[in-house]
Amino acid sequence: MPEHRPSDPALFPVTVDVVALTVADGTLKVLLITRLIEPFRGRLALPGGFVLAGEDLPTAAARELAEETGVEQVPGHLEQLGSYGPKGRDPRGDVLTVAHLLLAPNFPVLSAGSDAEHAAWYPVSRVLDGDLKLAFDHERILADAVERAKSKLEYSPLAAVFCGEEFTVAQLRAVYEAVWGSRLDPRNFHRKATGTPGFLEETGRMTTGDAGRPAALFRLAGPSRPAAGQPTRAVLNPPLMRPRD
Repeated sequence: MPEHRPSDPALFPVTVDVVALTVADGTLKVLLITRLIEPFRGRLALPGGFVLAGEDLPTAAARELAEETGVEQVPGHLEQLGSYGPKGRDPRGDVLTVAHLLLAPNFPVLSAGSDAEHAAWYPVSRVLDGDLKLAFDHERILADAVERAKSKLEYSPLAAVFCGEEFTVAQLRAVYEAVWGSRLDPRNFHRKATGTPGFLEETGRMTTGDAGRPAALFRLAGPSRPAAGQPTRAVLNPPLMRPRD
């Protein structure tokens, strides 16, 4: 059966948007820029822009992040989130965007540039609760990204991406609480996290805990540790399931 080809295929520009999430001061935060140009000049938005000719999507995402926030090297874990549009999401016409999710430890926003007037971290809750309004369909993209992050923390060791190379179980628990938006029982979490095969391993070193008592330092175990520059493909079994209301 011959392949059907449209006689007049649609042509429209493609953009990338980056949902960069971090945990700081016990709060899940997203990196937003203030748009310098129309449309939506002066509005908050996700970092992003048009894909250049000959450019692949991860390269475009990294370039736009650098141009609009000054972050020259993408930290943490970057993955494709999904595509949105092209119809009805941009007042200039049909534009398809491919959103990317970046899970990263807290890093400084060096400078704004390109079509961004300002770049800073904002609490995710202020957007999802309607306190902050974003340009385009970026509120929907952010909501999808947060749900993806919540799910990934159940089945993968990526919560440790928000920590340093070594961390206490209490610091790791704070990440889960910030992303999931739920308080977790410390003893129960410690038992599950340290008892999940291939997740954590002790370093043999101690640090001062929040209450002034020494606390053991952990790191990702070998099977969960990503190779240099590569995302981890490890799967937690059993998963660490988030509380359900």
